[in-house]
Amino acid sequence: MVAETRWRLLVTEPLDGATNMALDEAILQARLQEIAPPTLRFFSWDPPTVSLGYGQRLDAAINVEACRQLGVGLVRRPTGGSAIYHDTFEREVTYSVVARSGDFDGSGDLLETYRWIGAGLTTGLRRLGVPAEMVPVRPSDPSAMPAFCFARTGSYEVEVAGRKLVGSAQRRQSGAFLQHGSVLLGADVARLRLLFPQEADPLAGMTTLEEALGRRPTFSEVVEALTEGLRETHGLDLAPGGLTRDEEALMERLAREKYDTDAWTLNAQIVTDLSSVVPAR
Repeated sequence: MVAETRWRLLVTEPLDGATNMALDEAILQARLQEIAPPTLRFFSWDPPTVSLGYGQRLDAAINVEACRQLGVGLVRRPTGGSAIYHDTFEREVTYSVVARSGDFDGSGDLLETYRWIGAGLTTGLRRLGVPAEMVPVRPSDPSAMPAFCFARTGSYEVEVAGRKLVGSAQRRQSGAFLQHGSVLLGADVARLRLLFPQEADPLAGMTTLEEALGRRPTFSEVVEALTEGLRETHGLDLAPGGLTRDEEALMERLAREKYDTDAWTLNAQIVTDLSSVVPAR
């Protein structure tokens, strides 16, 4: 079914971890209050950053000292799942999707939103020549969740020849959702092994576009293909746009008072009341 809602396409400059996560939460809060449209965003990271899942414990599975020595940032996502190492735009395209119930068929259902996004990503990757496949529903066992996101493939994520190419995680709030995902263009093998020392081989279950294609596509090339894949699969009315003033103000406050604090990053605790950060309209 063709979507009737106009979507915003947002491609942002490389940002630090706190600002990236604050920006996506600001879009989510704005969409909840219907003062911003559903949004597809593509972005990258500066500096490279390890993002922890919302409920993930920070322990020896992630080498925090190696992060410091290598100049790698550390941030906690508002979305769930396991840790991901986000490299620069030369090795990764990160996406986020924000929508609410009614923005497309099935948008109120967790698994259906994973399937909807995964189908669009798969179409886009195939436009690049990647033999991508979306995996079926798989049972989830939180107790067996690995520390490194790409060590396990979840329902409706994307693989090539049985190896994970795209990792995704989601947060749902009051009828709306935010989904994050990482598409690997390439991988810094030595750095991954340093950052995730308890993984016997962090690359065993994952692959990259460089490996799948025999060349490394550019950030812009992948963004264009994924955009067209989602547009083609779902008939999206996608229009380039920017942030509203409310979203920018909220992003700055969330970065300062939440995502850039040790209370949140280390322990998932918010020390400031952020319940009324978007003005009601």
